[in-house]
Amino acid sequence: MSSRKPVTLHRLREMHATGEKIAVLTCYDAAFARVLDEAGVDVLLVGDSLGMVLQGRPSTLPVSLDTMAYHTECVARGNRTAWVIADMPFGSYQESAELAMRHAVRLMQSGAHMVKLEGGGWTAPIVRVLVDRGVPVCAHLGFTPQSVYALGGYRVQGRDEGASRVLKQHAAELAGAGAALLVLEMVPAALARDLTNTLPIPVIGIGAGAGCGGQVLVLHDMLGLTGSEPLRFVRDFLDGSSSIEAAVRKFVTDVRAGRFPDDAIHSF
Repeated sequence: MSSRKPVTLHRLREMHATGEKIAVLTCYDAAFARVLDEAGVDVLLVGDSLGMVLQGRPSTLPVSLDTMAYHTECVARGNRTAWVIADMPFGSYQESAELAMRHAVRLMQSGAHMVKLEGGGWTAPIVRVLVDRGVPVCAHLGFTPQSVYALGGYRVQGRDEGASRVLKQHAAELAGAGAALLVLEMVPAALARDLTNTLPIPVIGIGAGAGCGGQVLVLHDMLGLTGSEPLRFVRDFLDGSSSIEAAVRKFVTDVRAGRFPDDAIHSF
């Protein structure tokens, strides 16, 4: 059994300050929570990606708050030391800050240490309300899966100067509102590196290059269980590994050492 101390928000901030990479994987149940925690994963993200990888849905939009609370409870039961983030599903925070607070409370009471919400601009006031009332928040910019139809599909965000400028503005606003972490998904590596070097909070990348302060992948993707052609930024860590735990340890080791992602292969 691992002897590491529980990962706290203070510990994640220390890692950011010293340049130590943060390893993050999605997780949806107690069994995998135990494996990932023992393998040294810093953060378990109970992602609404479960709608696609567990439920077989075409997007994350149908995932309910009840479903997110259930899977958060499962992960919390299997976890000992990792930091747990729960996604706030589509419709759970868009209406008002008060509604967002009520739904964030549900996820925190289910075992989350932090909640994650997508988008910038209009989300900053909601983040501020949650943080002021004691709910740690992770923001999510770039490609935001809950906006897949509005964005016109799975497309890299922030490529042109105008879009890059807006993304930087939104990131600064979210950090100013109190967001303690930022996930950047499918943005150019140069933009992600710039944000990582300028923002006062850790930046976790997925398809955002090696310059981020940490990396996250969907668990089933990094185990080669996609059932389709993997996305450009995905690597199958189970290939060549003797077990799932060995694959997860390889992911953690390669993220820490800066070997994953490789900008020449996995970045935009």
